[in-house]
Amino acid sequence: MISLTDTQKIGMGLSGFGVFFLFFGMILFFDKALLAIGNVLFVAGLSFVIGLERTFRFFFQKHKMKATGFFLSGVLIVLIGWPLIGMVLEIYGFFLLFRGFFPVVIGFIRRVPVLGYLLNLPGISSLVDKAGESNNMV
Repeated sequence: MISLTDTQKIGMGLSGFGVFFLFFGMILFFDKALLAIGNVLFVAGLSFVIGLERTFRFFFQKHKMKATGFFLSGVLIVLIGWPLIGMVLEIYGFFLLFRGFFPVVIGFIRRVPVLGYLLNLPGISSLVDKAGESNNMV
């Protein structure tokens, strides 16, 4: 089993609350206060989990500057008060930043009993495999 430090446990909690507030803010028709709280908590939690230096290195790699620009400008626009535009930019930046992790996540989900069965259905399986191939090529 993976052992976590107290700082990483706090980071997991902050990230979890951040995702909850982001989801809840989108459910409540893009409530800008909930989305702003979710953004701040998610980014703070991420930096607690992997550390400030590694978070900075992850976001500011040369090949990820476009993705970081979209993500952070989306966060800023949500904080300014335009939640719909900000979330669109943020989601696009998020997918660009984390597209390398999607094949790993899909492989993990395929091992989960019910979700794995759904991902292995004929139509869905071909879509998931195509998405994984396009992520590996980029």
